[in-house]
Order: sequence, then structure tokens, then C-alpha cells
Amino acid sequence: MTDNNKQKDIDAHSGVETTGHEWDGIKELNNPLPRWWLYVWFMTIAFSLVWWVLMPAWPAPPGAQGNTQGVWKQSDRTQVNEAVNKLKAARVESAQALLTASLQEIENTPELQQFALAMGESAFGDNCATCHGSGGRGAIGYPILADDVWLWGGTLDDIQHTITYGIRSSHDETRFSQMPAFGRDGYISEQEINDLVQKVLSLAGKPSDQEAAFRAGENFEVQCASCHGSDGTGIRELGAPNLTDSEWLYGGSANQIRETIYNARNSTMPHWNERLDEATIKALAVYVHTLGGGE
Repeated sequence: MTDNNKQKDIDAHSGVETTGHEWDGIKELNNPLPRWWLYVWFMTIAFSLVWWVLMPAWPAPPGAQGNTQGVWKQSDRTQVNEAVNKLKAARVESAQALLTASLQEIENTPELQQFALAMGESAFGDNCATCHGSGGRGAIGYPILADDVWLWGGTLDDIQHTITYGIRSSHDETRFSQMPAFGRDGYISEQEINDLVQKVLSLAGKPSDQEAAFRAGENFEVQCASCHGSDGTGIRELGAPNLTDSEWLYGGSANQIRETIYNARNSTMPHWNERLDEATIKALAVYVHTLGGGE
């Protein structure tokens, strides 16, 4: 007797033919797939065939590049280029508006301000974050831009001027001041430097040797007051920091202060007017001003 003539094995409980497989007395039923599932499957096959004809799909023959274009000749690259070109056109229009508006008008016009902040954030990440940190958080030797301490002023105009011309840069209009290296260049003795360290600590309200601070009083007036003021509160026009607060660009420990007095601190910020266009500099000024510390 051949296999075809064998009697079908029908499950007694369900009345469904089995596959002939059995495990521990459990037989596998040979249930057909649901018709709705088969219909969906057939539809997806038909859809894929139509899609292959309409859209780019098949790889090009050996030796050729790319793939078949499809009847619709759709191209994601073309769509992206079109979208980018539209964005560029919109950016040019908004950038032109930045050029004709004052900084105050930019901050008072929501649409312009939103565009300036987006443009400024992007430019900041590309050009400024390396030194000033993400979000302007700063680091030792690099000012925090998100606080309310500004050596050269924190108004919109001040910030724009600083970005444009830099600090101690090669530009003729750069912000400039020069702190002498009192120890390295031999202006005062080691003992006088140590006394001045205590004087600065005293001005900042930190624990200090009061006798040494008193001894440094006359030296402070002669060597330091012309820039930092007799009371140590600094002179913004000279970029001379306030010595009475707790904000220290190069650190406020005794050793760090001594290093500042001995070797001086005259860091440089480049001028950006030759690298960035006027609209980008304006956007940067608005962005920095809104980080939290603008005046």
C-alpha cells in the first residue's frame, strides 16, 4: 500500500487532520492558515511588485552605479536638497533682517529673537564652546558667560564689541589691558608678592594674614589700585576684575593668586569679524546675552 492510500489521521476531539507528528502522546494538528492572513500576505506581495516598478528599488547592473529610477523617479537626495535650499533661502531672509535691526529690536521681536538664538547657538557650538564650554559654563582661564560677572561689560553692545574685535587680539579696535608680571620681571620682591597675596585674600573676605595684608597696603595702592581701584572692586573699562567677590577667572586659592601676581594673566580672545559675518556676530551677541548673565 502506498503513502497516498494511507488513511488520514483525524484528531478525535477537533476533527482536524494531523500532520502525523506526535510528542508524548500529543499530536500536531494541520490547521490551515486563516484566509484573512493569506489575503493580507498576497496583498503585500502585490504591493511590493507595484512598488518596485514605481520607486527606485533594483540595483543597477554590474559595472553601473546606483539603482533603477522607477516610474516616479523619486529621489530622497533631491528632496533633501530642495528642503535645504528652502532653509537657506529662509535663513538669508532672516539674516538680512538681523543686519537691519538693532540688537534691542532683535530681542524685542519674538520671530527675530528666535531665529537669532537658534543661529547663535549653532555658531556658539562651532566657534566658542571649545573655550567657554557648552552653554557658556566656562573653565579655569575661560570666563563663564552664564553668570552676571563681566570684565568688559555684559550689555548687548558690549558683548557684540567683544566678539567682533576680541580681547588683546591683533585687531586695532580690540579690548586691551596689560597686567605686569610683578615677580617674573622683578618689579617687587618675593616678600612683597606674598604680602599682596594676603591683601587680595583679605579683600575677598577669605582667611588671611592680616599683618601681611596691612604691610601690602601701600604696595597695593602703588602697583594695583590704578587698575583694580583702591577698594579692589575693579575697573570695567580696563577689564580689571573685581577682587572683592568670589568669582575668580584663574582660581582664588593663595597659590593661584600668587601665580597671577608673579607671572600675570593676559589671555587672548580672537577677533571674529574676519571669520564670521555681521549677522552671525549679532546672533551670537543675542545668544550669549540670554545665557543668563547679560546686563
